[in-house]
Amino acid sequence: MTITPPALSVFETLESEVRSYCRSWPAVFDHAQGSYLHDEDGHTYLDFFAGAGSLNYGHNNPVLKRALIDYIERDGITHGLDMATTAKRAFLESFQNVILRPRDLPYKVMFPGPTGTNAVESALKLARKVKGRESVVSFTNAFHGMSLGALAVTGNAFKRAGAGIPLVHGTPMPFDNYFEGQVPDFLWFERLLEDQGSGLNKPAAVIVETVQGEGGINVARVEWLRALQELCHRQDMLLIVDDIQMGCGRTGGFFSFEEAGITPDIVTLSKSISGYGLPMSLCLFKPELDIWEPGEHNGTFRGNNPAFVTATAALDTYWADGQMEKQTQARGEQVERALLDIVDELDAIGVSFRGRGLVWGMEFDDKARATAVARRAFELGLLIETSGPESEVVKLLPPLTVTPEELDEGLRILARSVRETA
Repeated sequence: MTITPPALSVFETLESEVRSYCRSWPAVFDHAQGSYLHDEDGHTYLDFFAGAGSLNYGHNNPVLKRALIDYIERDGITHGLDMATTAKRAFLESFQNVILRPRDLPYKVMFPGPTGTNAVESALKLARKVKGRESVVSFTNAFHGMSLGALAVTGNAFKRAGAGIPLVHGTPMPFDNYFEGQVPDFLWFERLLEDQGSGLNKPAAVIVETVQGEGGINVARVEWLRALQELCHRQDMLLIVDDIQMGCGRTGGFFSFEEAGITPDIVTLSKSISGYGLPMSLCLFKPELDIWEPGEHNGTFRGNNPAFVTATAALDTYWADGQMEKQTQARGEQVERALLDIVDELDAIGVSFRGRGLVWGMEFDDKARATAVARRAFELGLLIETSGPESEVVKLLPPLTVTPEELDEGLRILARSVRETA
């Protein structure tokens, strides 16, 4: 397939220079269904991007679409702030019965605003309010959002620089395997906490991703996560798990921390919680932490009722019987085998891979190769992005509903793209 870049006149002349994805994928997309997008020129693209993880159930999922259309056609509430509505009640009941109770998770549910960074901001504010301290510890190569509080606990230098002001009250620590096994886990962190001369203010909380998506698909070991929870408990710090991209089944279980057997104090969700790409986020926390005053944290669009409708349909359809987790694990094994074949074939060029469930990354020693691979994949009809501090990792994030045949198709295109950019 040969793709001719379209005339993007109005986008180039009117839209801000801040736009980014459209520069990597110079097409005007028109419609989409399942794992495929189609542009206005008739080209078809297999989607291994899934709205940056917002479309775990694919584009225009028919079950979710039907629920949404029915709700709109009966003039259901669209904008509800934090008022009680039938759509919100249905979502809360399904979330409790399908997700929280089977996992014995005691969380209260907060609707902080429509985006992931809203959820992170509320989590940071709550942790500081509960503990009466300002400092929050994050990890190298973390990404938690683009608003100022979330940027302060984000590692990427380019994104941090966009703030234009000092980012304070966040302290970075080494993520799992940052020193490639040469330094015992949390040696530096715990020494700073216990040394009265270290200069580290006592943190209110630690915020962590179990798999760092934007940071390069860095996968934390379950042992590391358990040790982190134990350290937080011992040192009177709250543990916040940012599950915005890796939650809602991306790694297998509904929450990415399930495999580690931990229970974070606070959890943030967004992206695929609505199931349909509609803006929605949650901040979950243990009941004893619910010390908010009414209206102390709010947002005009925290009551996006159409998102509640599709979220409920997603939970009831895909999570009530336990099959989604098994399917994701099977699809993940399929990806792992294919990536192993690519690495075995091209071992001499310096490429490795890592991941869990249906999030995988291929890292290239020649850092510019990842961008070249993603560009060639687009030319061949596959959407993939890069991640990592120097965009050195090709990131695979297909819908959880992808079929084995679609996975094979995309992985063949990936293998060809790697070969043709050697």
